[in-house]
Amino acid sequence: MRHLKSGRKLGRTTAHRKALFRNMVTALIQRERIRTTLAKAKELRSHAEKTITLGKKGTLAARRRALRVIKTKDAYLKLFGPLSERYAGRNGGYTRILKLGNRRGDDAPMAIIELVDRDGEVEQPEPKKGKGKKGAAKKTEAKGEKKETKAKEKEDKKEDKKDEEEKKDAE
Repeated sequence: MRHLKSGRKLGRTTAHRKALFRNMVTALIQRERIRTTLAKAKELRSHAEKTITLGKKGTLAARRRALRVIKTKDAYLKLFGPLSERYAGRNGGYTRILKLGNRRGDDAPMAIIELVDRDGEVEQPEPKKGKGKKGAAKKTEAKGEKKETKAKEKEDKKEDKKDEEEKKDAE
């Protein structure tokens, strides 16, 4: 029985799983946004939030515990610098998970996990377009725009030809 056993195994050995989450926490702190499977993102959330809480504490013991997880100096400095200041007034909830849909190769559910309150807040990813009426309306709008630009290009070419003819007549 699995009573009180928390966390997903993800089909990996313990050492592989620990290494995976160390690398993912480091990447999340460096880039502030990563794309992964939904199961990994949900599991990564707890590891990342605990690490950011260590960054907020800032004590020597917290720094040493964070060094067990974070593998690059850049991520370490960012954790105890800008991130600790950014989340000083926030009690948890440092990450957000956005579902993306399924991966093309193996149909695995994909997600983006990102830190909240990022400086360069990027637009949310658009959901995939279905075969509904809304998608058809967007396609017709795009076709109409293409026709307008083609018509403008033809007019411009005609005007250029007229200008060239006038220059020849003037000579």
